Formats: sequence, C-alpha cells, structure tokens
Amino acid sequence: MKTFYHFFLLFVSFIFVFQNTVYETKDDQHFSLNSEAAILIDGATGTILYEKESNRLMYPASITKIVTGIIAIEEGNLDDIVTVSETARNVIGTRVYLLEGEQVTLLKLVQGLLINSGNDAGTAIAEYFDGSEAQFAERMNQFVRDTVGVKNTNFQNPHGLFDEKHQTTAYDMAIITQYAMKNPIFRSIVGTKEMEWIGKGWETTLYNHNKLLWRYEGTTGVKNGYVSQSGNTLVASVKRGNSEWIAVTLKADSSELAYGDMVKLFDYGFEHFQTNKITLNPSAFESYIDRFVIPEQLIFTSDKDEKFDIQIDDSAFLIVVLNFDGKKIYSKELEINNNKELKRDNTEDPSIEKKAASSPFSTSITFMFMLILTVVILILRKKRKQKKLSKQIFEN
Repeated sequence: MKTFYHFFLLFVSFIFVFQNTVYETKDDQHFSLNSEAAILIDGATGTILYEKESNRLMYPASITKIVTGIIAIEEGNLDDIVTVSETARNVIGTRVYLLEGEQVTLLKLVQGLLINSGNDAGTAIAEYFDGSEAQFAERMNQFVRDTVGVKNTNFQNPHGLFDEKHQTTAYDMAIITQYAMKNPIFRSIVGTKEMEWIGKGWETTLYNHNKLLWRYEGTTGVKNGYVSQSGNTLVASVKRGNSEWIAVTLKADSSELAYGDMVKLFDYGFEHFQTNKITLNPSAFESYIDRFVIPEQLIFTSDKDEKFDIQIDDSAFLIVVLNFDGKKIYSKELEINNNKELKRDNTEDPSIEKKAASSPFSTSITFMFMLILTVVILILRKKRKQKKLSKQIFEN
C-alpha cells in the first residue's frame, strides 16, 4: 500500500499543477524583433503575452531612471528643496544643465529626470536621499527586491551610465514599470509630452524623449535609454479600452529599430489579446455566499474576443474562468466567509451543480483519476495475491 500512497500523492500533485497552468504566450512564426531581448505584458494582470530572452541579464541605460523616479515620488517629499552639488553639476551625458549651488524642488528634479533624461537630476536625487550615488544604489536594489519583488536586477547608479555590474532583465523592468505606473504622479510625469523648464543655467521647453507619445495612439509613458554598451533600450506603455500593455526592448542597434519593435509588440498585443474586467452579479452565486466572500470584480487576460464561463470550485475554494473549450483561463482563491461554518450545503441550486459537472475540464480530470486509481488498485491486488501464493508454496 505504501507504493499506492506515493503514486496517489504524485497524481494529486499532477492535478494541482494542471489546474494552475499559466496563460500561454502565443507564438507567431512570422513575428520577429531586432532587439536582443524583449517582453510584452498585460499591465493590469502581469500576464506575459510575448517574450524573447526576457530573463537574460542586460545593460539598461537610462530606463534605470524609472526606479530612481518612483523612489523619489514614494519615499521623498516632492516639495523639498534640493541643493545641487558639484558632482551633480559635472555628471556626463544627457542633462538639464543644473548649476552647482542651484536650489530645485525634488518634484522638478524628477520631471527633469524622466522627461528629459537628466543625469544631473538623477545624481542630485541620489545625494538628496543618501549622500552619494553608491548609497542610493543600495536603496534602489532593496526597493526592487523588497517592494517590487524582482530578483535579477542590480543597480550601481541612479541614471544608467555604464557599469559592468549595472544589470537587469526585460522581465524585471516590465514588472518594475507595472508597479511604477500604478502611481498617479509617476504616470502623469512619464506621460507629459512637453514642459517649460526655467532654471539658473537653462531656460527651454523640454520635450519627452519617448517618441511613442506622438507616434502611437494611446501611449501613456514611459522611458528610453542609450549607452554604447547597452544599445538602445526602451520601456513603453499603451492603453486602449480596458487593456494597457507594458513592453520592454533591450539592445536594439538604433532608436528607430527599438521604436519599430515596440510598435510590433503593441500591435501584436491588441490583435491577439484583451483585458477583461468583469463585475460579478452576487445573485448568480447565491448558494455560495454563506461560505465564501464573492469578489466584486475579476480582472484577467484572455484571447481577443474569447467567450468564457465563470464557475465556483467549492472543493478547491476557487472561482474559475473557463473558455468554451473547457480550458481554464484564470482562477482566484476565494476568501472564506467567517460568519458561517464552512461545510457543503446540500440545498445548493442543482443547475449550478450540473453546470460544473458538465464542464469538459472537470469531467476529463475526474475520468482520468478514476481510471488510474482503478488500474493501480488492480495491480496492487494482483501483487498481493502473487505474494500470498509464493508464501504458501514456500511454506509447503
């Protein structure tokens, strides 16, 4: 019987994994990108719609500033006055031409950082928080690990100038951006097309370096970058209807190739997928209300124009979305209603029971389980009889 229990546990594990299969990425053989690494996700759900080398360590360049910007917004006081240091004044690369000793609000530094990609603004922000770029980099790394939850990113500075240890992945940057875009101040800044800049050393109109804001309908942000070692990098977000996609492309040979890849990714997303935001009618789940807290809304990704059905699997404490082929699109764990004792109610609406039982998904699982269980029991009985017979022969 020990063998049977091992087999049984293995089979139960198989069922659990099968029922929690993640949404599969479509594979179009005619779809190709110039960038060496890329990813497209649903900004609402985090579902991966397309990926290419998305976990490969790469140099991010100025898309690093997404992290610097969201930290400044969430952990600083945007009205604080920051005094620009000589170090910030002399940083190389793209700048907003801050002068040593100039006093600027933290908010203005974040705007210069994200709209005009000011490296000097990035250094000034780092020094405002921690006194140096190196110390602020430790804050950045802790933030993306502990607050955002990504694991394959290591920053060495606040602006993205090249350092061999300054690395991330397309996946990590997509998840970081998904987090940042939930902040309305960050979202507003990265979506700003132009801004009047009046500083001691520079008076001009800043134009957002992200050209997709002018080129692609529905673009909401976020940031581009370039150093020779990283090639052209780009993070962008686009919203149409209920769907907002976030895409990352790393190491394209030119900015135009990066923008071209981004357009391909977004076109692909809108052609094949949709974000569903379904408000649930509690009366449809009336027989479960005494046991579970029914969510007000479900948000999930599906194929474009896909039809689906929503059911409750009370044995697994799940609300499940199935397409009309019986394939699970999405599931969400249900919260137990602590006001009632959790037990099966035999007065449930029989139509709901029949609906769940008639699902091809649940039927196939049940049939497979019963079939394998029967075979295992027969094999074990046969072995037991053979063992008993051998024992009798030996004793005789």
